[in-house]
Amino acid sequence: MWSTLEDTRKSVPLSDDRMPTLQGKYKVPHFDAKGEADQLFTKAGVPTTFLLTSFYWENLIGFGMGPKRGPDGKLVFTLPMGDRKLPGIAAEDIGRSAYAIFRKGEEYVGRRVGIAGEHLTGAQMAAALGKALGEEVRYNAITPEQYRGLGFPGADDLGNMFQFNHDFASEFCATRDLTAARALNPQMQTFGAWLEKNKSRIPLD
Repeated sequence: MWSTLEDTRKSVPLSDDRMPTLQGKYKVPHFDAKGEADQLFTKAGVPTTFLLTSFYWENLIGFGMGPKRGPDGKLVFTLPMGDRKLPGIAAEDIGRSAYAIFRKGEEYVGRRVGIAGEHLTGAQMAAALGKALGEEVRYNAITPEQYRGLGFPGADDLGNMFQFNHDFASEFCATRDLTAARALNPQMQTFGAWLEKNKSRIPLD
């Protein structure tokens, strides 16, 4: 089982200035490096299932991506996705899905399997957060350029990632078919179900 992601350079070549090139050879380093490594398993003849995951909802807890209070005291959820949908998943459902693939034996050897619990727009995520937290959460749809400029470590990588997710949303979501993912893992959680269990863990400062 190889947890991989798209090599974004197949869609956005290094010569394409729609997004900056990072580290001299990547568009989205944590995507491209994984995608580039896919061929190593294939060339070695290792029986491999290529598992493509989605945005971890746990990023709202431990990575600072949850809603924050603005100067007026209102909660604001910032995401550079415009009105496009972002596939998301609970981290524990990745393990359940991988376990289900292992139980299938050779059926999934050589296949690329995308998994997600739900495809949601930023506005839909903000609405779900508001319902779970019991107060309004506004959606702040900044641009990828603005996100890259936030200055925290990795902001450029994540800004490029969200831009790729936005610009190629149809393909990215299609790769992570919800019906197929839920057939593989019937316990797959929706964002709302995940929030009910984890809302108290989301820092709001």
